[in-house]
Amino acid sequence: MGKYVQAQRRGKSPIFKAHVRTRKGAVKLRAIDYAEKHGYIRGVVKEILHDPGRGAPIAKVQFRNAYRYQRDTELLVCTEGMYSGQFIYCGKKATLAVGNVLPVSAMPEGTIICNVESRLGDRGTLARTSGAYAIVVTHDDEKGTTRLRLPSGGKKTVSSSVRAQVGIVAGGGRTDKPLLKAGAAYHKYAVKRNCWPRIRGVAKNPVEHPFGGGNHQHIGKPSTVNRERPAGRKVGLIAARRTGRLRGKKLIES
Repeated sequence: MGKYVQAQRRGKSPIFKAHVRTRKGAVKLRAIDYAEKHGYIRGVVKEILHDPGRGAPIAKVQFRNAYRYQRDTELLVCTEGMYSGQFIYCGKKATLAVGNVLPVSAMPEGTIICNVESRLGDRGTLARTSGAYAIVVTHDDEKGTTRLRLPSGGKKTVSSSVRAQVGIVAGGGRTDKPLLKAGAAYHKYAVKRNCWPRIRGVAKNPVEHPFGGGNHQHIGKPSTVNRERPAGRKVGLIAARRTGRLRGKKLIES
């Protein structure tokens, strides 16, 4: 009987959990309220922070609470051009300016946006990584939907009432600079989770991986595997629709 393969341990062992002790907190839009639905609310960027394990900087924004004598602090995605001391406006009647949060229905076609909600009130799930942005393609007023082009190049139809931030996420071009040495990669992943270095299956022993062993590093069996195979054998190209090189050019409908 072989060992549990690493893919099985990932689901169970605590050593693969995300390293969240030094993180600043969850980065979300404001919880939607009366002010945002019918007018706007003003906040001020107190500081721009680095969040360990995240490529993009985050902005600490302070809003006045509409119901109590207190201030609410939110962590928002930092867009390019945002600065400390800047006023941020959130709501239906906010102006179309970089960093502001407003419903997609209030944005003209071609607007560049980020931190987009996929459902109203989920506080932002799409286009949140450094340098990412989505584009408003078309509005369908009859159905109340809007079509977006996502950073992947794919299209997504969302409700026109969902909110988004205007602009591109800061920290773009992060991957243009090579890591150059293993130490840089070590520190990059140390603040994320235990996922580096990644050892190939063929480089392991037969007890540790279905592709391990042999006098040469070869798989020795098909790399495609059935969706229903047991956990210790389900490695490689799981339930692959196709394999091999992608030939020809990809056409993305505009």
